[in-house]
Amino acid sequence: MPGTVVTFYSYKGGVGRSFALANIAVLLARWGHRVLCVDWDLEAPGLHHYFRPMFTGGITGGVVDLVDDFLAGMTQPVDHTIRLSTTGTLSFVAAGREDADYVRQVQEIDWDLLYDQGFGHYLEQCRDRWTTDYDYVLLDSRTGVSDIGSVCTAHLPDRLVVLFTANVQSIRGAVDIARRANEARDGLPYDRAQLTVLPVLSMFDTREEYDRSEEWRRKCASETEVLFRNWLHREVQTELISRHMTLPYVSYWSFGEQLPVRSEANPSADQIGFALETVAAVVAHGFDRTDLLAENRDAYVAAARGINRTFVHDLRVSSPRPTLDVAQTLIDELNSRDVRAVLSLSGDRSLLTDADDDARHLCLVVDGELTRWQSADVELFLHRTLGQDRRVIPVLAGDADANALPGYVGNLRYLRLSPTWGPAEVAQDLADQLNGAATHTEPDDVDPVDVLRRTARSRLHPATWQVVADIVDALLVATLAEDDPTVRELAAGLALVIRPRAGQPANQHRTTAAPDVQAAMTRVVRILEARVDGARQE
Repeated sequence: MPGTVVTFYSYKGGVGRSFALANIAVLLARWGHRVLCVDWDLEAPGLHHYFRPMFTGGITGGVVDLVDDFLAGMTQPVDHTIRLSTTGTLSFVAAGREDADYVRQVQEIDWDLLYDQGFGHYLEQCRDRWTTDYDYVLLDSRTGVSDIGSVCTAHLPDRLVVLFTANVQSIRGAVDIARRANEARDGLPYDRAQLTVLPVLSMFDTREEYDRSEEWRRKCASETEVLFRNWLHREVQTELISRHMTLPYVSYWSFGEQLPVRSEANPSADQIGFALETVAAVVAHGFDRTDLLAENRDAYVAAARGINRTFVHDLRVSSPRPTLDVAQTLIDELNSRDVRAVLSLSGDRSLLTDADDDARHLCLVVDGELTRWQSADVELFLHRTLGQDRRVIPVLAGDADANALPGYVGNLRYLRLSPTWGPAEVAQDLADQLNGAATHTEPDDVDPVDVLRRTARSRLHPATWQVVADIVDALLVATLAEDDPTVRELAAGLALVIRPRAGQPANQHRTTAAPDVQAAMTRVVRILEARVDGARQE
């Protein structure tokens, strides 16, 4: 899938546009995306100052050199990117070389003439190359209404991020440029969809004059509401999402060209890195899933972090100490089935940090009841993973009762360890579940009579028949005792035992049930059917 071009634009200068772009680029790269930043603010370039600490060499060319290359007759774009030294893949195309000739290069550019000569097609080739090599191409656009701004807001982008401050000219200028960009795109000879536009209120100070700041919040949301219409979830209020799309003014970061996201590893809600993460998450989600953002901002950002994330382990098995041996056997069985499993003792404090959240799914071995540490583990996991394809799978041991578990665990689909269904069988269930295959049937979903009849018609390996015999004996005892929950649970286990397994040799020796097993199954069926008939007559 080709990458996405996102232009960062502001009608007025001094709103922190380059600052926001540079920080969001670092976040997207850290989250596993391939990111390219291009400085199109040719008359006042400055993006390179934010990235200079990450340079691995000097600037040898840039956007103005793309123009010179075209005028020199180059048929294919020359690569002027610089790879930056940071976490992930982050590259940069500067405005141009830092030398005396740069000003001349900029002043000689005639954009109308260039497009008449076919520069638009050449630029389209650059765009194709960039979107092939990168997931996100972030363009830092010139302010105001200009030819350069039109290239960045109309020709190149898929999406537009407009930054503005709390004054009328900044707000209305941002709204107007979005309208102009969409009108200009209608006349392009390229296939471009309507722009989606993200308004970001920048440098907003709420520390003093609270009433006035709230008044301006409402005004900003109202004035920019039109920009949200073609992408904001219909049930989400504009004013709520506008609050999330607000970058606070923090005087510390106004000195020099600094990147707070490189030093604020886990920012709190009052730090600017927190707001930058939120905007970056909207970009990473493709301006989508804003209902999740409205419901749970932290989960929304966590989901954005996980979009391209790779995990060291498939499954983390959390166990209290009494079931540690069982949990370790379960892990060994899982690993033998190519499921990368790792053990964590209930109460492992390393799970409280994002850095150690290195397993895609969580398995809880529950012995009797959920420990308070397991409760903390699962609450944290669910909080981090809301909206992601990451699961909590309880495995009940001993006399653990699903109905007695907290709702956020008891309502989950669970597996159970029992004398007839040990770690090997549960491991196979888990492996099937993680691989999307059919898994162990839940007790409430089975018809014991139907399962027994299917079993009676089956041809199984002799060793499997021994397992079936043990389950049928237990079924007979439970049926005579009228222990319906145990009957359903044993029938669910029996359904899984007789299920055909992938990879079984077609010519493997199989037989029908031994007479004593057939007799026991027939007896259980008769008792259960008689009980049903009796209930109907009543």
